[in-house]
Amino acid sequence: MNISKQGFSIIITVYDQAHELKENLPAYLTQVYEPGYEVIVVDETSTDDTPDVLKLYKQEYPNLYTTFLPKPNRLYTRRKMAFNIGLKASKNEWVILHNINNKPTDENELQAIVESLDEDAELTFGYISKKGIRLQPFASYEDACYHILKAERKLKHIYNRRVMNYTWGRYNFIIVRKDVSYDVLKYFEQKISATSLLGYRMRILFKNLFGRSNTTFIKFE
Repeated sequence: MNISKQGFSIIITVYDQAHELKENLPAYLTQVYEPGYEVIVVDETSTDDTPDVLKLYKQEYPNLYTTFLPKPNRLYTRRKMAFNIGLKASKNEWVILHNINNKPTDENELQAIVESLDEDAELTFGYISKKGIRLQPFASYEDACYHILKAERKLKHIYNRRVMNYTWGRYNFIIVRKDVSYDVLKYFEQKISATSLLGYRMRILFKNLFGRSNTTFIKFE
């Protein structure tokens, strides 16, 4: 399989983020990527103008698909459920779980990322910095479980800081095969004890600082 010839589904979940959609969504929708891609935005039952903004963009961009999350009974599972809906709507073998706050800075960003992917990796983290993007591949999604458990443990806590993100495992997006993405979501929003969290932090810190690095860095001018 040549991953550079694969279509991709970019999945974004939003909640009361009409402003961020206006500012950032066009950058996701105007990527130059020949195999084709789709952007799926899942509205987590927003109370602002998010639905109206999405309707306007759907009229302009054919590669945009929108859906919504019915109001759940248990709020802390909302983001996990929203991504699950996005995955079910996706049409491609590979998906990118993204954050509307981290818009692409270059129209060729998706192409550059895909060309740099390790084809043997089942999951790859993307870390965004001012200088470019760092990709960290994992042969199996299970190898990345400590990173996911730490970074996704709280629904309302989203890391937007870009200082030492890689060092602490605070990734900005996840690239994963769709057939294992549902297994990845099981690590989202789990309650973790303070002792376990400290252990995860130290494990990630030492791995990223002193482990044998197999990351790839993509620089954009």
